[in-house]
Amino acid sequence: MQAAERREKVLEQLGKENHPISASTLANQFGVSRQVIVGDIALIRAAGIDILSTPKGYMKQLNLSGNHYIGKVVCQHTLDQTKEEIYTILENGGELMDVIIDHPFYGELTGRLNISNKAEADVFLKKTSETKAGLLSELTKGIHLHTIACEDQLSFERIKSALKQRNILYQE
Repeated sequence: MQAAERREKVLEQLGKENHPISASTLANQFGVSRQVIVGDIALIRAAGIDILSTPKGYMKQLNLSGNHYIGKVVCQHTLDQTKEEIYTILENGGELMDVIIDHPFYGELTGRLNISNKAEADVFLKKTSETKAGLLSELTKGIHLHTIACEDQLSFERIKSALKQRNILYQE
C-alpha cells in the first residue's frame, strides 16, 4: 500500500469510529510503525483536516454524545481538587472537552481531554497520579479554562453554579 493510500484509509478508519484510536492500533492495522502513523496524522492535519489528539488516541471529530451547548469556564484550584472539579462537571451533565491556559511565553496552550464519563475521568486521574508530568494549570497558579459541552445553557449554568459552590470557579 502506498503512503497516500494508507493516509486515506487512516482517515476513513477515524471517520468510522466515535472514540479515539491509538497510533499503535492503527500501526498494527496497516502494518507500519507507530511513528509512521504519527507522521501520517501530521500530514493529514497539514492538508487541513481536523484530527484531534487525545490521551487515548486520534479522533476525526469531537464526540459530544448528543450534547449541543458549548461554553467555557475559568477555574482555579489545587491539584488535590482536580477530581472534585471533573466529577462536578460530569455529575451536572457536562463533558469536559479540554483545558486551556495562557502561558507567558507561548500564549494559549490547549490540552484535549474529551472526558464524558467517570470511567474516562478515572483513567485520566490515574495517569496524573502515576506520572511526574504536571497539569497545565500548574504553570499558571491553578488558573485555567475548560470547554464544556452539555445539553443546553441551563445545564451549563448549573455546572458553573456547582463549581462556584465548591470554590473551584475562578473569581476575582
